[in-house]
Amino acid sequence: MLKKDRPAFAIGEEPFEKIRDHDIELYLDLERLYPPMLRRPPYPESQKTRKEIEKHINELLEMNLIRKIGHNEIVEITTPVLIIWHYGKSRVCGDFSAVNNYTKADTYPIPRIPHSLEKLAKAKYITKIDFMTGFCHNGVKPTP
Repeated sequence: MLKKDRPAFAIGEEPFEKIRDHDIELYLDLERLYPPMLRRPPYPESQKTRKEIEKHINELLEMNLIRKIGHNEIVEITTPVLIIWHYGKSRVCGDFSAVNNYTKADTYPIPRIPHSLEKLAKAKYITKIDFMTGFCHNGVKPTP
């Protein structure tokens, strides 16, 4: 599988990029249009957290998963960035909670854990996906 679907995997120190040959576009079903400029101020952070944010942002820039915008550039959404600490490791997250006020609720029910575990128990192979920067790999379709 690794050889056959090689373009879908980042191996070693190779840079990530948009996943090729596995096109997924997310679609936000909006109740109403959000304001043309949905900008929010940054959260206060410690010097340690600021350094981690800069490190993560620079990595994402080098991988061409995000791009810098000018302060006068018109963009629809910018978001404060925060760092989540887990077992001494940091992970960068964007706060898109303001967008939730404009999207329709997804009424698809979350699967029941016992049902999912029962299905997994019968599996011959179990795989996992590393979503370190997976949120940057999928495009969002423009609103029709």
